[in-house]
Amino acid sequence: MTGVDGPFFRVYDSEGRHRELRLSPKQSRITIGRSPKADVSLFWDDEISRLHAVAEYLGERWALVDGGLSLNGTFVNGDRLAGRHTLRPGDVIRMGKSRITFHDFTEGVGGDRTKTSRDGLPTLNSLTASQRSVVIALCRPYLTGMDGFALPATNQRIADEVFFSVDTVKVHLRTLFAKFGVEDLPQNQKRARLANLAIKSGIVSERDI
Repeated sequence: MTGVDGPFFRVYDSEGRHRELRLSPKQSRITIGRSPKADVSLFWDDEISRLHAVAEYLGERWALVDGGLSLNGTFVNGDRLAGRHTLRPGDVIRMGKSRITFHDFTEGVGGDRTKTSRDGLPTLNSLTASQRSVVIALCRPYLTGMDGFALPATNQRIADEVFFSVDTVKVHLRTLFAKFGVEDLPQNQKRARLANLAIKSGIVSERDI
């Protein structure tokens, strides 16, 4: 998925291209903002404050802090950040028109922290209950279909099954795309690849249906 060891940010520019920034305890404070001097400079985004947010290394974990630094706010997995958020692999950070995802493929980092399996896929414990319910609903047509031409469930079908809004389903799917490392695939391939990996990894099985 990536050649970067340990935790890192994947930073997307205004045209969807991305670069990766390795995070190290040796630099325990990472500034994010529109300023060219920011460690993560999102200079192309006029909706972002010059100093918008800060990532800090606290003990064995990275945390994202807004603390009122920004005018338009910082959102993590669709929720507006108030104060501090401990980052977990697959978190999707949005500020202005920009997007940053947090990844850590180091197995077992931080004790009870989210882990990945040996092949780099998330484990069952790495997903929240809401994320797991969404991915189960996504995979349901594959495990209940009688033919080999099943397609992953639509957002509306997932929303109806798990009693979320369609917008909430989209937020969870974006997080799942990042966790499974498929966010860079073409839009028409992401859902099928996510479903395939979720079943392959054992996160979703016939007993869940």
